[in-house]
Amino acid sequence: MNGIDTVRLLVVDDQPIVVEQLRLMLAGSEIIAEFVTESTRAVDMALLFRPTVIMQDLLMPVLDGLELIGRYRETLELRNVPIVVLSGNDDADQKDLCFSSGANDYLVKLPHRVELLARIGYHSRAFRASVQRDEAFHCLQVSQEQLGAANLLLQKINGLDSLTGIANRRKFDDDMAREWQRALRNGTSLALLMCDVDNFKHYNDTYGHLAGDECLKRIATVLTEQLKRPGDTAARFGGEEFAILLPDTDLDGALHLARLCLHQVQALAIENKGVLPMEMITMSIGAARMAPNDHCSVNDLIHAADCALYAAKHVSRNTVCASELQDRASSPPARYPAQV
Repeated sequence: MNGIDTVRLLVVDDQPIVVEQLRLMLAGSEIIAEFVTESTRAVDMALLFRPTVIMQDLLMPVLDGLELIGRYRETLELRNVPIVVLSGNDDADQKDLCFSSGANDYLVKLPHRVELLARIGYHSRAFRASVQRDEAFHCLQVSQEQLGAANLLLQKINGLDSLTGIANRRKFDDDMAREWQRALRNGTSLALLMCDVDNFKHYNDTYGHLAGDECLKRIATVLTEQLKRPGDTAARFGGEEFAILLPDTDLDGALHLARLCLHQVQALAIENKGVLPMEMITMSIGAARMAPNDHCSVNDLIHAADCALYAAKHVSRNTVCASELQDRASSPPARYPAQV
């Protein structure tokens, strides 16, 4: 019999003659037995011995069998261990009382050896199986929780730009679609900033791609530091272009944030000798605002912000231009690039 199938029997009986008879009946079997003659020691011994079956007398001094059953069931480690009552009383009401108190089986002293071993073996196997089932369920639950956490982490990682650590284009698209639908339901507005690093190709050609990568990282940090609300999202849109999504924001609010971003990027004081005369790294921003409705789409808002960015690039760079789309149901979209 291997360790998994080992039967560990705790016998609790105050009558030495019964204990001795049980020793003889168990002799030659593979059951590991421990005997206790004082009922007050039964729970402590059970916690120490860790039985797979408890067999006990019903009538014992100080602590009777029914009260002892209750104490087993109140103890977490023993709550599910099978209890076999061994009694000289064959009364049906007595049996019913034992079962209602938490006993699993009832034997009249003393059964035939074959029956005794069979009952003990059956209850031990059932207990072992329930323990293994619970352990397997626990392991499965832990695995599912770990898998869920890993999936969440994977989703988060998949949504991050590998260079800058901010949201990537995929996450931006997902967030934009979600916020668009929310604004449509709530009747609120949605603002978008499209940001492009000025003369970044010259910077890359002059300092190399590693320096260019470091420049983009620092700019991404600056942009995210300006966001104060959980729903605002800064993302790397592609190359040296960034996008900032601002739910429930009017055009004035978007322009205010755009000015902060321009100021902080310029404050980085990153020299760009690739431009003559030498300049500092700056950024141009196109701001657009829209109240989503059934006559426009996410692409309209992105296009409006792109148009404003194009205007900013051609005005003087290091500036913000704005575009606001009105309700297309009443009038065509009104785009008005304006230097801020």
